Amino acid sequence: MNNDSLIEAFWQSRQQGVYFPPAYFGKLTVDQSYAIQLGLIERRRAAGERQIGWKVGLTAPAIQQQFGFHEPVFGCVLDSKPSGHVFAPTDLIAPGFENELCMRLRVDLSGTVNLDEARAAIDVVYPSLEIIETRGPFTEQIALALADNAQQKTVILGSPVALPADLTTIEARVTVNNQQVGTGTGDAVLGNPLNSIVWLAAKLGAYGRRLKAGEIVMTGSFTRQFPIAPGDKIETVFSGVGTVKTAMSA
Repeated sequence: MNNDSLIEAFWQSRQQGVYFPPAYFGKLTVDQSYAIQLGLIERRRAAGERQIGWKVGLTAPAIQQQFGFHEPVFGCVLDSKPSGHVFAPTDLIAPGFENELCMRLRVDLSGTVNLDEARAAIDVVYPSLEIIETRGPFTEQIALALADNAQQKTVILGSPVALPADLTTIEARVTVNNQQVGTGTGDAVLGNPLNSIVWLAAKLGAYGRRLKAGEIVMTGSFTRQFPIAPGDKIETVFSGVGTVKTAMSA
């Protein structure tokens, strides 16, 4: 099947609430997966949604080990919510969260850029939580997960601050229901979260896309992924950056 036919097949499946169509298990290349992802996003935009940025996933060794995939991936961000947002259990499908720095661009970026150029392109940084959904057998079908926008649902944004001088030593402390469940530092994200910007600019260039001023980029999790259950209250503190919170009602 050509990419247009694949996009149509996945779109029709999505309309029926099937995000990982079984007929395509084990049959997609990574390039086909990204073509489907971008095509579905175009259709969602045509239906009234608005793309506000990008995510880079599978950046931390802990996440890569968790899911058995050993290179970063990208997805599109179409929604954000402020720190403190409370979800209803019916809002999300098999949800989880990751602890990330989210960066807003002040200039366009495309193709090959270095770390200094990436740093100079950042306007502000937000403490953030990526809210993900497991809408199918993610670990067994990574290619279909990429076609399904790499688990992305929304992002919770704390208050923006100026980009710190050293991102590698920032520590994230993660609590669920007032119990610490994990910690991580910025060097877990490809050695430096700015490397996610470098990687994404080059990767998008291969698909004829670019990063645009005003867009946000979720740079990847400092920790492994955690599930969200009804009644959970989640808080992550990023040293020198700030705090971000969310919850799910019981």
